[in-house]
Amino acid sequence: MPKVKILLDKIVSSIQDMKGKEIISLNLQKTESNICKYFVICTGNSNTHVNAIEKSIRKKVAEELKEKPNNIEGYKISEWILIDYTDIIVHIFQKNIRLYYNLEDLWGDADRINYKAS
Repeated sequence: MPKVKILLDKIVSSIQDMKGKEIISLNLQKTESNICKYFVICTGNSNTHVNAIEKSIRKKVAEELKEKPNNIEGYKISEWILIDYTDIIVHIFQKNIRLYYNLEDLWGDADRINYKAS
């Protein structure tokens, strides 16, 4: 299995473990974007929930895949946390912020996968 797919699966399972909602991945490889290969987007219920999802992702990816993010943004306010793993950028939103920025429509030409929340 390609390294990026293993990372994608670990990120999604970490979100599911923390009961993140509305989990999707956008495959940006066939788009004109060269930002990264995938976006993973999910929703948390509160600042605390968004923080817990972010910590779960970082911990599990570090422990099981020995990878650390290049950058993390937004953890102080916790309405939208971005975790940059180079090939995959994770966006953890509170519902109202996710609706406002609407990344799914902005990157509407990307292949989309919806995941079940736990």
